[in-house]
Amino acid sequence: MPVNFTLNGKPTTVDVPADMPLLWVLRDVLNLHGAKYGCGTGQCGACTVHLRGRAVRSCQTPIANVTGAAVTTIEGLSPDGTHPLQRAWETLDVPECGYCQAGQIMAAAALLTTRPTPTDAEIDAAMNTNLCRCGTYIRIRQGIHEAVRSGESK
Repeated sequence: MPVNFTLNGKPTTVDVPADMPLLWVLRDVLNLHGAKYGCGTGQCGACTVHLRGRAVRSCQTPIANVTGAAVTTIEGLSPDGTHPLQRAWETLDVPECGYCQAGQIMAAAALLTTRPTPTDAEIDAAMNTNLCRCGTYIRIRQGIHEAVRSGESK
């Protein structure tokens, strides 16, 4: 089934089964590997992307639900890695293994669109479903605050 949508600001068409998860379309069809397969059940957040500006689990989003929508992946957040969150992550050395971090950054970016200066409690609530095996939660929170402080997250 052909599906037309906007991916990272560019019109995109894929011809795949309607029930194929967006994650597999991104990784296997479109060769974008930023969103990771973590659990396949929408529980870990490693596959987080933005759909219509909201953070969603791409492993649980059928491609049919993307028709006509805008999708942003970590590659589209900033192709050169200069988004304030990406810079903050680098400055604070947030990732350890790094596997979950694209999903963490995408969830944080969605948070900052609705809460430009979030409190610790708002950060914790927004990020609580993105899991990190290395336990870098404190540095993730610090990274979000650093991106806000930089004044460039808006």
